[in-house]
Amino acid sequence: MESCELQDEINLKIIGSDETDEALVAAAKLGDHPAFVELWTRYSNTAFKIVYRVTGNRDDAEDAIQDAWMRAYVHLKTFDGRAKFSTWLTRIAINSALMILRRNRAHSEISLDRSADSETWRQWELADKRANTEERYARKEVEGHLSRAIHRLRPALRTVIEIQQLHDGSVKEIAEVAGISVAAVKSRLLRARGVLRRSLASSA
Repeated sequence: MESCELQDEINLKIIGSDETDEALVAAAKLGDHPAFVELWTRYSNTAFKIVYRVTGNRDDAEDAIQDAWMRAYVHLKTFDGRAKFSTWLTRIAINSALMILRRNRAHSEISLDRSADSETWRQWELADKRANTEERYARKEVEGHLSRAIHRLRPALRTVIEIQQLHDGSVKEIAEVAGISVAAVKSRLLRARGVLRRSLASSA
């Protein structure tokens, strides 16, 4: 084990920091672990700052980065070079952070129901019975269509929509979280909403 780590360290010194991303990606795809480590070293700090803005929590950000490392390593061969490696890695990291936020939100909602005292639970039950069943069903159906439509968006558009949903922030805040310009956020939100409107209209 120590000899493998020593060899990796030697290989990293040989690779150096003057290699291009393209050369490192090509080497990493062929199984050169130090090349992947060099790529990760170049961009992991930036990715961490972005996912920290997404999660607002250091522990969750670290979990997201670990998940992103594994996903990037496993799926590196699918990287086609159409985007920069840093962009590809950041997108993976943001998706990992969004998944953690969704999971935390689901757990929070479940624990809220289960931890409620009997009186509070009865109040929720009574309110639920008074609610219009057809309206609830219709709302859930629309939410389901919307969720599926968002999932079908291309990654660049889906990311800004999901960040907006989870944070309910301003365009400037979305730009900071996603690591893109305000103009880019406005453009992507506009295009995403157009696609979603057409998708929902076709399913109505």
